[in-house]
Amino acid sequence: MTEKHPRGRTFEAKRPATWPVPLRWTALLLISSVIVFLAELVHLPAALLLGPMATAVLMATMGGGVRIGNQGFTAAQGIVGMMIASNMPPSLFSELKSDWPIFIVGVFSTVLAAAFLGWLMSRAKLFPGTTAIWGSSPGAAAAMTLMSAGYGADMRLVAFMQYVRVVCVVLAATIVARFMGVTIVEEQATIWFPSIDWLAFAITIVAALAASWLGMRLKLPGGPLLLPLALGMAMKFSGIMPIVLPPWVLAISFAVIGWGIGMRFTRDVVAHAARALPRVLLSVFALIAICGCFAAGLVHFAGIDPLSAYLATSPGGADSVAIIAASTNVDVPFVMAMQVTRFIFVVITGPATARLLSRGSRIHE
Repeated sequence: MTEKHPRGRTFEAKRPATWPVPLRWTALLLISSVIVFLAELVHLPAALLLGPMATAVLMATMGGGVRIGNQGFTAAQGIVGMMIASNMPPSLFSELKSDWPIFIVGVFSTVLAAAFLGWLMSRAKLFPGTTAIWGSSPGAAAAMTLMSAGYGADMRLVAFMQYVRVVCVVLAATIVARFMGVTIVEEQATIWFPSIDWLAFAITIVAALAASWLGMRLKLPGGPLLLPLALGMAMKFSGIMPIVLPPWVLAISFAVIGWGIGMRFTRDVVAHAARALPRVLLSVFALIAICGCFAAGLVHFAGIDPLSAYLATSPGGADSVAIIAASTNVDVPFVMAMQVTRFIFVVITGPATARLLSRGSRIHE
């Protein structure tokens, strides 16, 4: 059996599961936990999502796949959307108001560079349909991956492109920080079960699940993620109530999303991703270099200190960039405001950008 993809490319269908169901779930949980633990030891970005995703890919291609229900996958998206909103810096709008020309130039330059590189890969027919455009979007890795399926892209390959970029960008940012003589303080250990406001926690969960369910029922592309994100932003900036999501809830949500994406992989998709890896890395390195040039422009024309400018223009890995920024002597509000502004812009314009830039590649098929 085969799977048909937007540009006529076919991939081998998933191998039927041959392991007993209890064994599959036990292996999924144990292997995911081990990979996450090892990834956290080396401070791999997005370890809570990448560990379960890697485990699911491994098991799906070995006949050990499990079914991740749509309801659980939708609920996890709602919680992640609420989490993204909770991380929006309170100083976002004041930073935008005071330095709006810098933000316009910084956001547009990075987005245009990423879009151009995605268009080149689309024209080269490296990936089916609009996948290359979604995979090249700078920042918002989880959002772009989850939204892409609703617009005809291959979620599996978008996830592959997005998280290859996240890892490369974070490694590059760490190297640049150390090259500039900055000693990065290690991230504090996570308290998985902190004391919380249980009423605020219950309201947060209900709001996230209700918004994600509504997004699914309305059949909005990316709705299970975007509606909770919008609701969370309204809650965050209005001050109606705090968004309370303890780490253990986020870990479960990331795991469900990672499993849901990873279980869609087949051996053929993995082989295709491996063949495309050198060109994906070339595109990522080119984007990092281009953004480095934009950072140099901010230093020269706007007087921003070099490390702040570099971290602000880094194309993705906002969570990890936030950790690096908070551990160094940089302008953290400026860095995070630039990252978040680009995230919002990419989420809003992603579908239109993918449609526009994929037209030329369709003409030349």
